[in-house]
Amino acid sequence: MHWIALRLQPDAAAHPDASALADPLTALAWWALRFTPLVAQVEDTLVLEVSGSERLFGGRQALVQQFLIPNELLAPVETAQGATSLVAMARLWSQTQATPDALPVYTLAATRPHLPTLARLGVRTWGQLRALPRGGLVRRFGAELVDALDRAYGQRPEVYPWCTLPEVFDAPLELAASVESAPALLFGARRLLAQLLVWLRARQRGVLALELLWELDARRANTRHVDAHHAGGQQGRLELRTAQSTQDMAHLQRLLGEQLARVTLPAPVLTLRLRSLQTQPMAGESHSLLPDDLRKGDSLHQTLERLGARLGPEQVLCAQPLADHRPEHMQRWVPWQAPQANKNAPKSGAAGAMNTGAKGLNDSELLGEAAALYPTWLLPTPQRLVVRQQCPQYQGPLTLLAGPQRLETGWLEGEPALRDYFVARSPQAGLVWVFRERMGAQAWYLHGLFA
Repeated sequence: MHWIALRLQPDAAAHPDASALADPLTALAWWALRFTPLVAQVEDTLVLEVSGSERLFGGRQALVQQFLIPNELLAPVETAQGATSLVAMARLWSQTQATPDALPVYTLAATRPHLPTLARLGVRTWGQLRALPRGGLVRRFGAELVDALDRAYGQRPEVYPWCTLPEVFDAPLELAASVESAPALLFGARRLLAQLLVWLRARQRGVLALELLWELDARRANTRHVDAHHAGGQQGRLELRTAQSTQDMAHLQRLLGEQLARVTLPAPVLTLRLRSLQTQPMAGESHSLLPDDLRKGDSLHQTLERLGARLGPEQVLCAQPLADHRPEHMQRWVPWQAPQANKNAPKSGAAGAMNTGAKGLNDSELLGEAAALYPTWLLPTPQRLVVRQQCPQYQGPLTLLAGPQRLETGWLEGEPALRDYFVARSPQAGLVWVFRERMGAQAWYLHGLFA
């Protein structure tokens, strides 16, 4: 058995990484679980039993070095080692590497209620305490002190409630002062997000949905300003969803800031709570060695999420594919929603939306090679063309290159369409998409343009 004791350095509270966390010691325990599953919290100290995982990290010294490497999440820590957890903690608290017999008696937690009596007896070290008669120790100080000595010297097993990673992230934060403005809640929410990042990395997952809760001061509640976020009375709630699982706390912080800017608090807020609603395992990503291939800035779904949070979800629209052969009815524009964006987001341009619409028919083979003839951009309304000597004109006479692609549909909706589509070349506009009506005057129309 070999134990390592960890604690944050005394000045770690001022460290930017520690002050950014809602609960630094709990975050440190989650981080330590990557080295061994046997992690326990004793007061302000963590103890780790690492004998079973030393070989995985290249030996004992290499494992200990892992705790001393600065990282971007946690503050600097102090470490000590020992054959038992009580020896490791005593060496950490006394800042010495003394043998167990030479350790100060105050470093054994069970002796703290009896330190004045032990001082009068002249007992200064573990060895002197252990040399006293066991029967007298039990009668004078109780069996707990003798049991602690036995555990310290490895004569009794050490049993702790081991730390585990919770299945759901749920962390509270009591604010140092009451907050009366919703945007000011972002300062406390930032600390909860930093705690969430430690949990996500430990579980190797990304968050898809989370909620921020806050408790209102009931004594100062103003019912005249209650909005949808405070329908539950003395508690407010804000739900946040992303299109893709993420560990990007900066992006989540921007989304929270945009949504909190639209919230009115009917009373000051005393406490915050952040809870994960949906997560999923993070997929691996290959990075290019070429600088030009590295992504810069926000991705498309992050930009859409920020716009939706700032302008409202009804102001950001996306194309929803429909099972219809008529190009102008292959899609409709609906408010964009983050959970649906990963599945239904169309490709850029009308062609992407139309191709997606064709797939929405669940019969892609029905269109065959005709789907490749769809243009990049579709006109909102077909433009009637001038015909001269039976040749349609658009910035010059058109040369038909491919077609006809015959379309007969829309009878059930009362809008029948009987058309022959062609890919044509215009002397000035390049490739265009035109069709000819097969009823009436058989007029020609321009319906799309190729990029």
